[in-house]
Amino acid sequence: MAFRARRRERSIVDWSVLVAHRFEIQAGLDAAAWFVALTIATILRHEFLLDTIPWVRLCLIGATAAGVQLAVGSAIGLYRGRWRFGSLDEVSALVRSAGAATAVIAVIDLTVLNRYVPVSATLGGGFIALVLMAGFRYAWRLALERRLRPGDDAQPVVVFGAGEGGLQVLTAMLRNPDSPYRPVALLDDNQAKRNLSISGIRVEGTRDDLSEVARRHAAEAVVVAIPSASSALVAEVADLARVDALRVLVLPPVRDLYDGSVDVSDVRPVSEADLLGRHRINTDVASIAGYLLGRRVLVTGAGGSIGSELVRQLSAYGPEELLLLDRDESALHAVQLELEGRALLDSPDLIVADIRDRAAVDEIMATRRPDVVFHAAALKHLPLLERHPAEAVRANVLGTHHLLEAAAANGVQRFVNVSTDKAADPTSVLGYTKAIAERLTADASRRSPGTFLSVRFGNVLGSRGSVLTTFRSQIRSGGPVTVTDPEVTRFFMTVEEAAELVIQAGALGVDGEVLILDVGEPVRIADVAARLVAQSETEVDIVFTGLRPGEKLAETLWGEAEHPRRGPHPLISHVLVAGLDPTVIDELMATRDVDELRRRLEAVVRVDA
Repeated sequence: MAFRARRRERSIVDWSVLVAHRFEIQAGLDAAAWFVALTIATILRHEFLLDTIPWVRLCLIGATAAGVQLAVGSAIGLYRGRWRFGSLDEVSALVRSAGAATAVIAVIDLTVLNRYVPVSATLGGGFIALVLMAGFRYAWRLALERRLRPGDDAQPVVVFGAGEGGLQVLTAMLRNPDSPYRPVALLDDNQAKRNLSISGIRVEGTRDDLSEVARRHAAEAVVVAIPSASSALVAEVADLARVDALRVLVLPPVRDLYDGSVDVSDVRPVSEADLLGRHRINTDVASIAGYLLGRRVLVTGAGGSIGSELVRQLSAYGPEELLLLDRDESALHAVQLELEGRALLDSPDLIVADIRDRAAVDEIMATRRPDVVFHAAALKHLPLLERHPAEAVRANVLGTHHLLEAAAANGVQRFVNVSTDKAADPTSVLGYTKAIAERLTADASRRSPGTFLSVRFGNVLGSRGSVLTTFRSQIRSGGPVTVTDPEVTRFFMTVEEAAELVIQAGALGVDGEVLILDVGEPVRIADVAARLVAQSETEVDIVFTGLRPGEKLAETLWGEAEHPRRGPHPLISHVLVAGLDPTVIDELMATRDVDELRRRLEAVVRVDA
């Protein structure tokens, strides 16, 4: 193996020397092509009677033809690297140079040399010379490409998609000796491409033939070479690949490709967004984020999944100050390290505080005077909050109330409360407390001059404690993967989408509203688990454990009594929620019994204000 690698490396080095002198070599081969072509044409003209051929004159006209070809070719840039090697542009230049050389040689032969060879020989020789020169180039390119192809140790892959994306993927793989992937077959659903062959790789069927084709070629993976592939298509291919334990690789969306071209490094394993049938939705937040420019912006829960992404995006919109508040100092350390490349924790923009501390919240608001507040701090793990509802009330209800009161008292212009789809017709402590936080925000909007509103969305892909994080951890430890119910479904969105929606809300929302992003159809969690398991290299069981207390089989984005309307953004719905008198918090805080507190939370949410 080592000897073959050294021999292959030495061969590539030798070819690199040849390529460095390609234009000189091509010029010599083109000159030789004219000698050979005129000789063949003259022999044919003399009907193979070699003793009748004027050999000396033939050599003179051959030398003349070679000189004319080199002069014309140099003039139009054929030997100066003006075009990509073997491209249509180079072939077009070759045709022009050969045609011009043929015409010049014919005129010279008729007028100056007095017909050293028959006219038909010069014309036929021009055509033969063109074929030979093109043939030299094709053979050169073919030999070079074969030496650039990945070795047998590269992973054999089936490429799905024989369009422009597939062409670029094949080219990138076949012209890179270090490519970790070696294409062995193409698939495409377009029947018109059934007999298509690209660089020797043939289209052998449609997606339905994946299993058969993969087994025939001993393929280990399938590459979905369609940058614009819908999430449903990627998910379907992943399901088909699961039968033969094939890895699934994809290309990024076209917008994420550098200059729109594909490189081997662009081929990547399917992400959570691909497996869940989610591709990021661009809400065009940059067009309306002017309200952040030059303003003091406060983010609570800045070290969490949503909060940290908010901070990343907000920093691009030119706030005068970006204040990061969290009770977790390690989380603030991580955010500062990512944003600034250092984490000395000496910045006055980092604030360690607990929103349940009314005095601390009041002091922060009074001294830092934020113009815009994004409230992402919350307790969010449903099973734990079912066991500890008092903690949920303190963080999600009382903490939100403290922020709302301090924001109103200190002239905050915009307050955006981050909520969850579990607040729609809630059945859990988490849902109850977040629904109450929404209604407290709506109440503050009626008592304050600023704009106070909420944003509601589903599960965030890859956030800490999310189902995906749990599944991946279980798979790494060998399983089993636990799913509550075979039919349980959830809405999912990327963390980038979630942060964009929150920022959009600051500009688009109306006082007291809840904004909801259209995140498509809900996803079966069992399907998510099966796809993640299929991507693992070990056998992992999936176990169904049953729904937990307070958990729904299917979430909704708005309640039965809510009436969403479309606003200025086509992907964002607006829902008006009733305000809630903050005095109910005292009653909730006075209740210590777990069951009684749950009943009171439900009763508060059910009140129709």
